[in-house]
This record gives sequence, C-alpha cells and structure tokens, in this order.
Amino acid sequence: MATRRTLAVVVLVPLLAALALWAFAWPAARTAPRDLPLGVAGPAAATAQVEKRLQEHEGAFEIHRYADEAAARAAIEDRTVYGAVVVTAQGPELLTASAASPVVAQLLQQAMTQQSAVSGTAMKTVDVVPAAASDPRGAALSSSVLPLTLAGIIAGAVVTLLGLRGFRAVGALTGAAVLVGVVAAALTHSWLDVLGGNWWAEAGVFALSTLAVSAAVAGLAALAGPAGIGVVAFVVMFLGNPFSGATSAPRMLPEPVGTIGQWLPPGASATLLRSVSFFDGAAATGPALTLAWWATLGLGAVLLGNALKPRAVSTESSAAERELAPVG
Repeated sequence: MATRRTLAVVVLVPLLAALALWAFAWPAARTAPRDLPLGVAGPAAATAQVEKRLQEHEGAFEIHRYADEAAARAAIEDRTVYGAVVVTAQGPELLTASAASPVVAQLLQQAMTQQSAVSGTAMKTVDVVPAAASDPRGAALSSSVLPLTLAGIIAGAVVTLLGLRGFRAVGALTGAAVLVGVVAAALTHSWLDVLGGNWWAEAGVFALSTLAVSAAVAGLAALAGPAGIGVVAFVVMFLGNPFSGATSAPRMLPEPVGTIGQWLPPGASATLLRSVSFFDGAAATGPALTLAWWATLGLGAVLLGNALKPRAVSTESSAAERELAPVG
C-alpha cells in the first residue's frame, strides 16, 4: 500500500506540473492576433490600399468597414472592434482603445507604424477609450481576476467544510460575495484608482464573479462530496485563469482557448469588468449572463444537494434496518 501511494505521488505530481505548464505557458507562447476585429473607415477608394495591406497578415484581422471616423469611434466604444484605421484628407489615422486591451493597442500601433514606414506616410494615433492613468498597461485590472477566483474557491470550500447546507449555505455564499465585491471596489476604484466606471456597478461585478465560483464549488461539493471542491478549483484555476485572456484579449489566444475562457468565470469576469469600468456597460450582456448562470446553477445545486441528503440517509437507514431484522 505504501509503495502504491509513493508511486502515485511520483507520477501524479509531474503530471499536474506538466498540465499546469501547458495551461499557462502554451497560450502565452502562442499569443497573436486571430481574426482580431479591426475597423477601416473612409471612402472605399481610399481604404482599398489599407485593407489590402491588412489582409497580408493572413488570419490576423477581421475587417469591419465604416463610412467615417464617427462610425468607427462608435464601434470602438461599443466594443465591436478593438481599433480602426481612418483614412482622411490629412492622412491615415489609427484609433485604439487601450482600456479594452493595452496589448492589442500596442500591437496595432506597431503594425501600423511598420506600414507607415513602408508607405512613407506618418500615421497619427488616438486612444479613443484610454486605460486608467494610474494603470496604463492594465496590469492591476488583469491581476484582479486571480484573487476573485481564489476568494470564490475559499468561500465555497469553507461553507462546505463547515457543514452549512440549504438556504443557510446560500445566504453565507451570497453574503461573502457581496462583502468581497465591496472590498474589491474600495481597493481597486477608491484606493488604487485603476477603474473608472460606476463604483456600485464595479462592486456588483466583483461580487457576481466571486459568487459564480463559490456557488459552483459549494454546489458540486453538495452533490458529489468534498471532491467537488477540487474539481471546480481545477477548472477555474488551471483552465479559467490562463484561458481568460485578461492580460491580452480572447482573440489573441489560440482557438478554442479564447472561446472556452469566456465560458468560465475568470474570463467572463475580466471582460465584464472592462465593459463596466470603461465602456459604460457595452458588450456586458454576454459575460454577465455567463457569470449569472454559474452562480444560479451552483446555488441550485446547493439546494438540490440538501434536498437529496435526507432521502439518502433515509434509504441507508431502511437498508440497515432490513439487515438487522430477524429472519422468519
């Protein structure tokens, strides 16, 4: 028995390490634009050359055409595109949104600078929706994803290990999530000043993000036992965080990683927080629904597990009574 346990540890630890390295290092090493939504604005005759040059980067950009600069700016503010190249009488102009992704904004600047060098035409850059002045690289915003995930795992595990069930567990999970939301907003918005949206909306995002994870942890544990804690922790930590695209953008990750990441709480949290903090809630419906479904299904599982437990106990008691009953 001791030998088997030793072998299990010797094999399992390197396997988990390899899996963690794959999940975190592979997407990071393969970061590149993949059908990245990019606008091109101006008269068709004037933008044809710009589109041709962009299409030379095969598979990198998904081009959206707009009539003028105003339409391109509106598309950026609605989070339809990450940036736009506007052809004007004064020359080409690049519109970016570092609040959506500083990495993408820098990438677009580099790409357009190279094209300007080839054509010999200087290109002006305008940051339509800038990141916070105190967090120009978006590092603080992207770093908030992991603490929320950890807070959710811890809250769900504590509720499970304390033996809280049913509506009492639901109340504890909800209350903890609300407090996490308030504290997180106080730190990131009021103290660090790295978010620029409505304070209560940001607190709500933090709370919902935490509840989505904590409810999933407690819910699966209520149905499958303590092993459920490990399963959800694995999914949201080993897959959710590296697949979230929080440090770059979902369209910068290899597929289907970018898509999967948006179905998991960390990715949905990062996208929703950006929308609420800098884009007046634009494109917030999708990630908000994702988090709401995780929270709803998790809390439902908590209540279902509590309802099924008396039946399981009753069944076990009946079986035991039959075994102890005298024969004949």
